[in-house]
Amino acid sequence: MIDNNFERHNEEVREVWDAYRNRRPVRVPLIIGTNTRYFLLGENAPFADVDFQTYTENPDVMFETQVRCQDWLRHHILQDAPMGLPSEEEGWTVNVDFQNFYEAGWFGCEIAYFDEQVPDTHPRWQRDENKKEIFEHGLPDPFAGLMGRVRNYYEYFSEKAKTYVWRGRKVAKVIPRGLGTDGPLTVAANIRGATEFFTDLIEDPDYAHRLLEFITEATVERIKAWRRLLGQPEKQENFWFADDSIQLISSEMYRQFVLPCHQRLRSELASSAVGGGIHLCGDSSRHFALIRDELGITSFDTGFPIDHASVRKCLGSEIEVLGGPHVEMIRSATPQQVFEGACKILNSGIMEGGRFVLREGNNLAPGTPLENIEAMYRAARECGRYQL
Repeated sequence: MIDNNFERHNEEVREVWDAYRNRRPVRVPLIIGTNTRYFLLGENAPFADVDFQTYTENPDVMFETQVRCQDWLRHHILQDAPMGLPSEEEGWTVNVDFQNFYEAGWFGCEIAYFDEQVPDTHPRWQRDENKKEIFEHGLPDPFAGLMGRVRNYYEYFSEKAKTYVWRGRKVAKVIPRGLGTDGPLTVAANIRGATEFFTDLIEDPDYAHRLLEFITEATVERIKAWRRLLGQPEKQENFWFADDSIQLISSEMYRQFVLPCHQRLRSELASSAVGGGIHLCGDSSRHFALIRDELGITSFDTGFPIDHASVRKCLGSEIEVLGGPHVEMIRSATPQQVFEGACKILNSGIMEGGRFVLREGNNLAPGTPLENIEAMYRAARECGRYQL
C-alpha cells in the first residue's frame, strides 16, 4: 500500500497523530501490538531460528534479536508508526524482555519453557499446606532473584549499546523490566495457581486479602526502587498497569478484593488522581465504569470479546478506548473479512468523541498474514474518517 515510500507514510502518520492528540482527528489511528512471539514462533516466523529458551537465557541473543525484529517490523508491518530505518537520533530500542513471567519469577516461581509457546512459570504455593509460606520470606528485594537478573541484563545491554551498530544505527534506548505490573490479581493467580486462588476468594477470603495486599506492597516497592535507580520520580503522571484476571470475577468481588489494591497502586505511583490507563485482555467491560470513577482512568486498552458500541455508551465520549478485531480472526480470515470486521467496529459508534485507536484485539498472533494487517490499515483509512 505504501510502495516503500516511507517518507510519505511517515508524514501521514505525523499528521494523523498530531490531529488525534489535538482533539481534531482526521481519522482513527491504527497501531499493531507485536510480542516477540510473533517473530519467533510458527513456520513462517521471520526469526524462527531462535527459540525462546535461548532468547531468554542468552543476553546477546535477546539484544540482537530485538534489533532484528524492530528492523523487520519497520519494513513490513503497516500501521500508524514510523517505517523505514529510524533516524540516527532515534536509533533502536532494546528492553529486558522477560515476557509476562517476570513477576511470578521474582516471587520465586520456576520458569518453564514449552515448545512453540512463550515461557511461563509453575505456581510455587499451589498446595494449601504451604500457601502461607510466601509471607515468611518477606517482601522480595527489588534487585534480587529474577529482578537481579533483570538488573544484570539491563546493565549489560546499556554497556553493549555504546558500541553496537545495526544497519548504520546505534541502540539509543535500553529499557529494564519491572516498571509496570500485570496486576495483583493476575500475579496472585500465577504464584498460587488460578483454580486455587479463585477458590481462596470464596473459601479463605482473609488469606486472599492478605496475599493481594502482599503482592501490591511488593509491587509498589519494586517500581519505586527501580524509578529511583533510573533517576525517575517515584510518582509519574501517565501510569499504566494491567490486571487481565479481573475478567474472571464479578464487579462486587472486584470492588471487595482488587479495587483497594488498584487504588494503592495509583495513589503510590501516579502523580495525578485522574489520567493514565489500564490494559485488560478478555472482556472486563462490566468493570469499566467503576474503574473510571474510582481510579480516574482515562484510557482503556481492550482485548476481546468486546462490544465496542456498549463500551462507548458506558464510558462516554471523553474516555480513550483502544481495541479492534479478535486476533484469531485477523490471523485466519481473508483480507476482505478483516476489512469488513474492522469497519463494523468503526461504524459501531466507538468513534464518537474522536477518542478511539484501532488495534488488534489483543497482541498479534504468530502466523498472521501481512495482507490482513494491511486490510485493517485500509479500514482505518476508509471507514475511520471523521467529518471535518
